[in-house]
Amino acid sequence: MKETVDFGAPTKFGVHYFYVQIPVNAREDISIYEDFGFQGDEKGREVVECRATLARELWTQIKEDARRDFNARLKAKKLSTGSWITGKIKLDRFLGRELCILAWAAEHAKVEECIIITQKWLALRPEERWWLFAKTASEAGLSTDSQRGWRKALYCSLSDGEGIKLAVKANPKTKKKDKESDTINMLPNLFEGE
Repeated sequence: MKETVDFGAPTKFGVHYFYVQIPVNAREDISIYEDFGFQGDEKGREVVECRATLARELWTQIKEDARRDFNARLKAKKLSTGSWITGKIKLDRFLGRELCILAWAAEHAKVEECIIITQKWLALRPEERWWLFAKTASEAGLSTDSQRGWRKALYCSLSDGEGIKLAVKANPKTKKKDKESDTINMLPNLFEGE
């Protein structure tokens, strides 16, 4: 049996894993980090990147569904299960990627939208979550990238879409009849004679 801690994270030194930093102060945000271990850079130095920072009230809405999903899968593989307590909670690198997808979708949400987001996240297969992580992290994977591309797309696809604000495009005003449209009207109809 493989030795693991918290949510299936390996106990070996220098391995790749994720962790959630949960402050003691209940008003402080939680953060999700990816620790690359000795695979961090070409010189073998450890690299740690903050992948997400989430408001505590949003974290409170999503954490139990994530815990239940992760623990059920870990139990099936006879690995350690975890709980969200204050401090540093380690996760297997694949579960960490999945948690990032959930956190990234929730970071733009209202508290009441989190139920929809977690239900849609639970409906995704793990492989789909890993793919979404790879796509998102390649262009907007740091905690400071919350307003970019795939990060916003995750919110749109996993929420009900009510909170999405799109600017209304104004139609350009035309003063004169367009010369190009006159030319198009003079062309013969290719489908006449059928």
